[in-house]
Amino acid sequence: MTLDSPISTLKGIGPKTEELFHATGVYTVGDILLYFPRDYERFPEITGLDELIPDRKSAVYIRVSKAPALNMHSRLKTAVLDVAENGHFLKIMWFRTPYIRSLIRAGGSYVFYGRVTSRNDQLLMEQPEIFSLDDYQAARKTLRPIYSLTKGLSNKQVAKTVQLALADIPLELEYLPEDVRVRNRLSEYNYALRNMHMPADEQSCITARNRFVFDEFFFFFLCMQLTKDSSAALKNEFTFIQPGMEDVKRKAANRPSCERKPDKNSETNYVSSLIDSLPYRLTGAQLRTVAQIQTDMRSGKIMQRLIQGDVGSGKTIIAFLAMLDCANSGYQSAIMAPTDVLARQHYQKLTQLCESFDLHYPLVLLTGSLTAKQRREAYAVLDQEPTALIVGTHALIQEKVTYNGLALVITDEQHRFGVKQRETFSFKGAHPHIMVMSATPIPRTLAIILYGDLDISVIDEVPAKRKPIKNCVVDTTFRGKAYRFMEKEIREGHQVYIICPLVEASENSEGENVLDYTEQLKKRFPPEIRISCLHGRMKAEEKNRIMEAFLENQIQILVSTTVIEVGVDVPNATVMMIENAERFGLAQLHQLRGRVGRGDAQSYCIFMQGENTERENKRLSVLNKSNDGFYIAGEDLKLRGPGDFFGIRQSGDFRFQLADIYQDADLMGQASYEVSLILKDDPGLTDPSHRALRNRLRQYAGEEFSLLNL
Repeated sequence: MTLDSPISTLKGIGPKTEELFHATGVYTVGDILLYFPRDYERFPEITGLDELIPDRKSAVYIRVSKAPALNMHSRLKTAVLDVAENGHFLKIMWFRTPYIRSLIRAGGSYVFYGRVTSRNDQLLMEQPEIFSLDDYQAARKTLRPIYSLTKGLSNKQVAKTVQLALADIPLELEYLPEDVRVRNRLSEYNYALRNMHMPADEQSCITARNRFVFDEFFFFFLCMQLTKDSSAALKNEFTFIQPGMEDVKRKAANRPSCERKPDKNSETNYVSSLIDSLPYRLTGAQLRTVAQIQTDMRSGKIMQRLIQGDVGSGKTIIAFLAMLDCANSGYQSAIMAPTDVLARQHYQKLTQLCESFDLHYPLVLLTGSLTAKQRREAYAVLDQEPTALIVGTHALIQEKVTYNGLALVITDEQHRFGVKQRETFSFKGAHPHIMVMSATPIPRTLAIILYGDLDISVIDEVPAKRKPIKNCVVDTTFRGKAYRFMEKEIREGHQVYIICPLVEASENSEGENVLDYTEQLKKRFPPEIRISCLHGRMKAEEKNRIMEAFLENQIQILVSTTVIEVGVDVPNATVMMIENAERFGLAQLHQLRGRVGRGDAQSYCIFMQGENTERENKRLSVLNKSNDGFYIAGEDLKLRGPGDFFGIRQSGDFRFQLADIYQDADLMGQASYEVSLILKDDPGLTDPSHRALRNRLRQYAGEEFSLLNL
């Protein structure tokens, strides 16, 4: 058996189970080994019946006076055990497990561990695990891995499959140089792999996680640096009027006056005149950023700039002004959005802006959902119109797409594309300027590491016309009142987002899920209030259809996962409620609430706590104090401890499996430094000592390995 062997090679994986693993992205034995737990379960202290709290997992130690009663006539074949302690009662139930009676004997003492619920003022514990006291105390010293699941796949099944894979696969070759591991106190690869899945204790788990977090950052920076180096030779000299573009300039000679090529001062004045014509005033931070962009594009070098601004700080208008600056100078520009719907909204806004300025530059929309005829028409405009303003998705970097003087490339929410894709986009033009926009609140010190090849502009002001969002942190007893408030807002013509942490119910995942929640809401609200759901497992076409319907107010309540974190502007949406808010990082919660407050009406965000603890109250209260994403991200770090490595992540946008740029800032800096050392001594990774590292990089980069400077 090898890492490339199908998952079905392992014992107990039949065709049906294999399909379930495929649904989670696991196809091979190697895949299951890198399918790391999303969290770890820590067994709590044993409590008395008087200390049980509904909706929380608990352990009780009970001396059983009589065996469980069996109801073989019920559809679920239920076994019921009633227990009492000092006047407090608990009903314990098992379904479809008649053998329970043989496990639990009268007079025996057992630890029952499971979730406690309340029904008709009766405390229940359903399907608990059963331990002896010694076994439970031993279990308390360990961590139980909790995996992300799909319906039909159990946590126990995944854990067993991982154990089989670990037992059958020979040790892997260590690929990190030993001096790198020693300097950064990193464990050996095989030790880390085993302790990610079966940690001996919490410290072993943290040690293993640190190794894989370092690896994620290390290969991210390695690819970024090698990709950067591969195009470095093209970035020596560059002016706004690009070398080799004289033929394009000749084509533009007879254009209308608004499209002629003025001198440098006129170019600057052109943008200033557009700004003066806007129906609102730009903030000082916006004006400063516009000036930096104009200076860059006239500096004789290729611009490589990150525009970093909090939610609602007005980054898009800056991008549009830069695009109009390009068109006025006789060149094409393009902005690439992460979703079809957002690209369409950018296109509509840019069209409206040109109409308000009475400008007649060609506008092109290019997305994957266009028909073949529409694509051909778009390609023709790109080829023939050197001042086209282009908006699209990944379709902009397809092989068939060619441009006629592309001078500016803008990637919206760049971290969703990746550094390599940004570089691919940049090669579509004659070495165009690069602008990257991000709403993720990254402290400057971290941004310098993550975007090492970019200059940084920070928009640290929010336009005065935006009303601050009103926030509240509540527990689940507030839910009924929240629903009534939502209905009131909907009756006034507004719309609502509800965010759930899960797509569907899962045996080991606590929290609300989108599918069940949507059905519950349909029973709770009147039929004229249309409710729909959105999640990442949907096909792109379906997601686009639902977001379009929500944008047009055909849907009043949208129940979604964090897939809407980067989405379209829906000015009519005034309420967001986030269920199980304690499961998210504060920076991510801040990003989510940025989906409301886009219009003129007052907007609200309700943070619903599923786990109401003093620590979570303190953490979530930060969101009540500030709407500043940079402040919020910093405060979240102060309130975290070593036990928060798993379960709460702020920076999911960067698509790291384990790493969090905030929590793991030290490891991120170390990885960046080690990459620079290695490439300084061995730029092409040709040294025999780096053979294993090069092979691992090939696996990491996949098809894009050919884009690297190796």
